[in-house]
Amino acid sequence: MKKTIFVLLDACQYEAGTRNLGYLEHMAEAKQAAKYKVRGELPSLSRPIYATLLTGLPVFRHGITTNDARDTLPFENVFSLCRKQGGVTAAAAYHWMSELYNFTPFRIPDDRIQIKSGYSIDYGIYYWEDMYPDSHVFADGEYLRKTYDPDFLLIHTMCIDFMGHQYGAESKQYETAVAMAGHELAAYVPVWRREGYDVVITADHGINQYGIHGGNDRAQRDTPLYIFSEKVKPGDFSGTYIDQLCIAPLLCSLMEFEKAEDMSGEIPIRFLRPLVS
Repeated sequence: MKKTIFVLLDACQYEAGTRNLGYLEHMAEAKQAAKYKVRGELPSLSRPIYATLLTGLPVFRHGITTNDARDTLPFENVFSLCRKQGGVTAAAAYHWMSELYNFTPFRIPDDRIQIKSGYSIDYGIYYWEDMYPDSHVFADGEYLRKTYDPDFLLIHTMCIDFMGHQYGAESKQYETAVAMAGHELAAYVPVWRREGYDVVITADHGINQYGIHGGNDRAQRDTPLYIFSEKVKPGDFSGTYIDQLCIAPLLCSLMEFEKAEDMSGEIPIRFLRPLVS
């Protein structure tokens, strides 16, 4: 199994990412990574798309239709499939991830740190304040990586989303939050690559100038996707949209196990090298 780190930059618009994620843009330009533009599923809300990204299911199938839904998903997902292959899973993430993939409700502070949980995510460090610093989330994820050696690690940040809601996507605060996440990635991605990890970076949704997401315009739906892997053809392929439903199958393929039968998304093979050796 190929170890993989999945970074989710909550509410990072495609255009804002292109402007401010300088290291990732450099690596795509230098053909050391691949860049795509993702057309997000609807509604462009966090919890529904957290479910879509890792189950590969559209909202009408997995049933998480609003941010108020607190169900634990009964479907196979990247975490559960990794564990079935004998892999170890971990997440440094907002607490909704624990509720979706482990158990609900999330109890503060009892469930902040989960070790050998017995659920889909073996090891977790979860936060519940939207302004929890992204630098802390990356540090939490790096602790999990170094301590528990997961095969699949999710690192999920929220400050971009928080600043977008507070000030709107055309604000200095929002742009700065994207740039700061890019600063963290510029420090961590080279380390992860040297350690032999594939790295996938994307967002769940964007956000508009009014600090709103959930709807159907490009500001709310379009997100960037960066992939660091020898299995993926490098370069900038952002001229063509990629379906968000392909993210879960892509992660499965990078880790070299079969996707779940319900995962309907198709990997854009015209852009990728053969994914399974």
